[in-house]
This record gives sequence, C-alpha cells and structure tokens, in this order.
Amino acid sequence: MFGTDIGIDLGTATVLIYEKHHGVVLREPSVVAMDQDTGDILAVGYEAKSMVGRTPGNITSVRPLRDGVIANYAMTEAMLQHFMRRVTKGSQKFFRNRAMICVPSGATDVERRAVLEAALEVGAREAYLIEEPMAAAIGANLKVEEARGKMIVDIGGGTTDIAVISLGGVVKSKSLRLGGDKFDEGIIRYLRRQYNLSIGDQTAENLKIMIGTCIPLEEDQRMIVKGQDLVQGLPRQIEVTSSAVNMAISEMIQTLVDGIRNVLEVTPPELSADIIDRGIVLTGGGALLRGLPELIAQQTGINCFTAENPMESVALGTGKALAEMDNLKNSGRSSMLVNLKRVTRKKY
Repeated sequence: MFGTDIGIDLGTATVLIYEKHHGVVLREPSVVAMDQDTGDILAVGYEAKSMVGRTPGNITSVRPLRDGVIANYAMTEAMLQHFMRRVTKGSQKFFRNRAMICVPSGATDVERRAVLEAALEVGAREAYLIEEPMAAAIGANLKVEEARGKMIVDIGGGTTDIAVISLGGVVKSKSLRLGGDKFDEGIIRYLRRQYNLSIGDQTAENLKIMIGTCIPLEEDQRMIVKGQDLVQGLPRQIEVTSSAVNMAISEMIQTLVDGIRNVLEVTPPELSADIIDRGIVLTGGGALLRGLPELIAQQTGINCFTAENPMESVALGTGKALAEMDNLKNSGRSSMLVNLKRVTRKKY
C-alpha cells in the first residue's frame, strides 16, 4: 500500500512540506548547524537559525540552498531527512510516497537533477519537479488550465519568478536571482555605509519585516537596532526609520519591477489583455513587503494584489499539482499541465 503524496517547497529561506489531506504540515528555515570538527549535524530549522552569528568557531550554520537551488548537496539531504522524519513521526511511510518539488523557472538541468536525486535519496518512491511560478499559481487558486492569461510573481528568499500562464503552461517567464535575502543584504550594506554600524542577517530581516516599505509612508515608522560600531568596535544602538529601509532596498525593488515590465513587454497581445482584466498576483514571503503591490500597479498601470496565503502558495500548489496530474492523465489531457520532470527509485 502506497503512502500519501508529499509536496515540498524547497526554498532558499524556508522549507515547507505539504501532505495530502493535511495541508502544510511543516514550515522551517533552510538552515543546518554542524560541528566542523566532527561533521555532525547539531541542529536543523528554527533551532539552527537561532544559532546564526552566535556560535563558537567549530560550529557553523550552513544554508544549503542558494538562489533557490542546491548549493550543498550533503547538507540538503541531511536537512530533508530530518524534516521528513518529523513529518512522518519516525515511520517509514515516506518511502512509499510520491514527492513533488518546486524549482525556479531559471534552474539549469544539472540543478533540477540534483533536486530530484535529493528527494529519492531521502526515500521518495517517485519524484517530480514543477516550476515555482506554476506551483504558486495553482496554490493561489488561479485556474491555470483556462485559455486566459494570468501573471504570477513569486518572490522567495533567493529568487523571484515571474511568469505568464495560460492553458496549463508557462507562456513567458523570467527568473531573477533576487529575493528576500538580497533585501536583507541591502539593508546591512546601507547601515554600514550610512551609520558605520554592522548588523547581522537576522537583525536585517527583522527590520525588513517590521518597518520595511516600498513606498514612502505618511508617518515614518521607527525601530531601535543594535549592532557593532565599525569605528570604535564597541556595541552600539541606533534608531532606524522606514524611510531608511526604503532607501536601502529601493534599487532591488526597482530591478524586480523592471523584470515584471520586461515579461509584460514580450507577452502576446491577447494575454496582455487578460492580465489587464485579472491583474498581477504576488506570492512568496516577499509579497508581504509593505507597499509592493501599490508600487507595481503604479509603474505598470495594472492592478496588483497579494494572494490569500502567499507564503504557502507554492507548497499548496505542489500538492494540488500531483492530484491535478492524475485527473488530467485520466482525462487524456496531461499535456495541459506543466512539463513535469519525473524520476523513480531504482530497484536492485
């Protein structure tokens, strides 16, 4: 007897796992803490993330995924094994499951193959790949099988995937190596340059979440930030405004908007008309950045809105895609779904 289907959003910043009939059952940071002397895995997920920047010399926190793809294969495999044991509560049922994993639309064949092999190594019976914008569109409850154009922008931790979808396929797409991590890096650089203050990744992320904005606010929000003074080398705290955060990320936000405009410029006229009617849909953690839909609407002239559950859209879409794949196969219309890459466990 086979197990249930599993959908995996293998994100640069966060891993989400969807289980059939149960929804999203796990959401953890994509971080692994290991002892460099012994090679032992000390912590994974939230526990490992809490150690970032606070560990002794022999312990390092590794982010095994970069720009939406596997950068450290061994660590990715160990991380997935840890998460799957938690989801299955230590049982072996994952070894009977089908797994659907998402990849950025711009991932190379080598990067795609690495993701498939990682899923098989942790025990999946069959593994499939689906491109992130398609999974996000399905998870956002867009009717991707219709002959009507829809534009989806999935802003993750490492990549932003922009796609125009119609008839169950991606018509035009663009993948930017730009996401929440780059926004954090921009904030860190800005504070170093303007205030001679060095802060960590987690502090920058908190700044972005709490007072980050893409458009000027009527009243500036403020937040106390603590770090190291680069001149004196001593701890120091300053007050940072939302305007400062806006300045720090404005160049990257403009790159994102330019990417959307580039895709719109090469979209066929009929699909462009559909997008005007239906608007641009934002998914991913970056979609929660204050003022982003308004800025995109202002610069493109097209209504833009955030999906109902943007952070889980891709994970939900992976699970729904497996069910939809079965329905389409039964109806003889499997070609309408995105071209899925599939591999099966070898039998010895």
